[in-house]
Amino acid sequence: MSRMLSLFGTKWMIILLLLINIPGTLYGYIWYMGQLAQTPTRFILFVPDSPTASLFFVFVLIAFLMKRNWPLIEALAAVTLIKYGIWAVVMNVAAGWAGDSLNWKNYMLIFSHAGMAFQAILYAPYFRINRGHLVIAAIWTFHNDIIDYVFMMHPWVSGRLMSDIDMIGYFTFWLSVFSVFTVYLLSVRKNRLKLEIQ
Repeated sequence: MSRMLSLFGTKWMIILLLLINIPGTLYGYIWYMGQLAQTPTRFILFVPDSPTASLFFVFVLIAFLMKRNWPLIEALAAVTLIKYGIWAVVMNVAAGWAGDSLNWKNYMLIFSHAGMAFQAILYAPYFRINRGHLVIAAIWTFHNDIIDYVFMMHPWVSGRLMSDIDMIGYFTFWLSVFSVFTVYLLSVRKNRLKLEIQ
């Protein structure tokens, strides 16, 4: 386990993750273009959930390369990567369960979003998050839930799932709670690990 963690602390691995996350982030914003075109201006910042989560992580990786920590960005990245990573996997699987025919795009989204959550968990012990950073990240996350399910700006889901959108909102709220609590357990602690960029 320690050898695997040290592997992810190497400079070439951080660069590789940047080469994955930067195009993935750009693709995510392109994927949202159709929805953003129909979104009132005041909500635009809060609509592209997953690409914004991966954008936070891009900044975290850049800071690592500079041998620095940006704790508030780490908190925002960790909470949102876990939340939206799991959310997208569940929504795509649920669409298939409801009768949608899953294609390569669905499987690509399942794989890439599972990777989002995994990388957040993998690097969380190296973050320098304190309770204040996590409170701000939690406010951002729960505010997004309100925008998504009170003002109905949530990411587009399969038409077969729209009749259950209230339950999706309920699930998303508790997923936010889970994500904040997970980051608290992994990152807000005294015996944090130090990432040695080699």
